[in-house]
Amino acid sequence: MSVVIWAAGRLREQDEAIATGVDHGLTVGDGVFETCAVYDGRAFALTRHLRRLDRSATGLGLPSPDADEVRAAVDAVLAAAPGAGRLRITYTGGPGPLGSNRLPADEQRPTLIVLAGPATRAEASRAVRVPWVRNERSGVAGLKTISYAENVVALAEAYRQGADEAMLANTVGELCEGTGSNVLVERDGALLTPPLSSGCLAGITRELVLEWAADAGIEAREETLPYSALDDVLAGTAHLTLSGSIRNVSPVVALDGTDVKPGPLSLELQRVFQERAADQIDP
Repeated sequence: MSVVIWAAGRLREQDEAIATGVDHGLTVGDGVFETCAVYDGRAFALTRHLRRLDRSATGLGLPSPDADEVRAAVDAVLAAAPGAGRLRITYTGGPGPLGSNRLPADEQRPTLIVLAGPATRAEASRAVRVPWVRNERSGVAGLKTISYAENVVALAEAYRQGADEAMLANTVGELCEGTGSNVLVERDGALLTPPLSSGCLAGITRELVLEWAADAGIEAREETLPYSALDDVLAGTAHLTLSGSIRNVSPVVALDGTDVKPGPLSLELQRVFQERAADQIDP
């Protein structure tokens, strides 16, 4: 299926110009975004995603997006895109100077673009370690910004090695996240995910995993982990699982080109998540 586009109050054709060349999102990456899974024509966990969109915008210094306008745009693209599997909401600083400085607040006109299109969810993932790191002390750490060049480079390397995700450490050697996923390490009867202080994104799926695992009696908690914890996955003494808006809960079956086994808690969490997601479209 094709991608359906909404911008500036209405649906647009795919070849229609929808942003100016001086949009700050294009010139300096000044913007934030959200990606939601779509099930049966409805965006999953939309309320949580919109809250995070607002947090990211505030953290970047942008005015809060109009939630009613965003929801109206979401309704419009999903109505026009039956069978869509993915929704993307992009919110930028709008027209601005060619440098990093913004226009005065009273002159800012943020840009909102909402897209709906196809998506394929993999039951399992294949990951590799890459040499680049997340900066947990960055001014945009934990914000879902459109400045994704680092992720593009890391994910391209993962694909070059036959994987679909790259595992990133932070600057102090802690396990952090993937390019578009949070990580869970299963060991000693528990699922462990790096704390937000590691520099990882506060993933919506991660948030739900911690809540729904507790409801199901599965021990899942935040814990600082060394990047070398991935060595334990290769040794078979631990297991690795990824979480994300399109992946949901996706156990890793290969790491650095070596086959590894999903853990029993990871598989049970995957089952629990799929059942809960089917029952609650906006938890």
